[in-house]
Amino acid sequence: MSDLQQFSKLAIALRPWRQQVVYIGGWAFRLYRYEPRAAAPGFDPIFTQDADVAYEVRAPLAKVGNIGTALHEAGFQEVVNLAGDFRPHARRYTLGDEAKGFYAEFLTPLPPGDSGKERVAPGKKEFRPKVTEESAGVVAQRLRHLEVLLHDPWVVTIPEEESGVGEAIVDLRVPNPVSFVVQKLLIRDIRSRNKRPQDVLYIHDALLIFGDAIDDELVPVWKALESTLSETQRRSVRAGVSELFSRENDIIREAVSIASRSDLNPSIMLRRCQEGFEDLLGDAF
Repeated sequence: MSDLQQFSKLAIALRPWRQQVVYIGGWAFRLYRYEPRAAAPGFDPIFTQDADVAYEVRAPLAKVGNIGTALHEAGFQEVVNLAGDFRPHARRYTLGDEAKGFYAEFLTPLPPGDSGKERVAPGKKEFRPKVTEESAGVVAQRLRHLEVLLHDPWVVTIPEEESGVGEAIVDLRVPNPVSFVVQKLLIRDIRSRNKRPQDVLYIHDALLIFGDAIDDELVPVWKALESTLSETQRRSVRAGVSELFSRENDIIREAVSIASRSDLNPSIMLRRCQEGFEDLLGDAF
């Protein structure tokens, strides 16, 4: 079964919640190929086994039904991660019995001002992390800055001839490209060091395939998104651009090595990102 077919099975299972969930992460970038405003990339995107499914804080998922039941009926199995001193334990939802195969994870924002902690018991002074929540039969991780990815999502369709399941997969919500790159800037300091080159590559590739849409389509999206950010977040976005793209650095060089493209080198990646952010943000450096 192809990875696109596996993803399509997930999307079909989650179809009743299609107006509430957004597909983020690596699968969002893969789905950009079905967005008319994106140029044909001419390269293969980074492979990812997992599909990240995000939803708004307090989204009324349970009013629609039980997602856990829908996934089980579609052939997904719940796998509990017992690591960590928090409740409920994190979960992933794997398709079939393949332990290292395709799986889905659910994510929801950890709102600004929320400490991400809870009391161990009522009246107790001890606290433990509150980094997960259960909703509609699934457990989601709570992550900082995730709300950025849920701002003004775009909608794409996987054509019937590509889905692998005999039908078009319609109304798939993905982050708009501005939210996609801005969120990666915001999380740069909380990401592990080995993930940063991958994030830089995604930023470069998103700016590249949507380069022709920046002036007319993406600048208005940025202005609308910027108005929803806190002052701290706005400063962090511009600081992130400066830290990552003011000059050639090891992260850019590692990002190029991940891409393994003969037509890409650190100076080209740096120039494209600088030009893209200048056009998008204005006075970015």
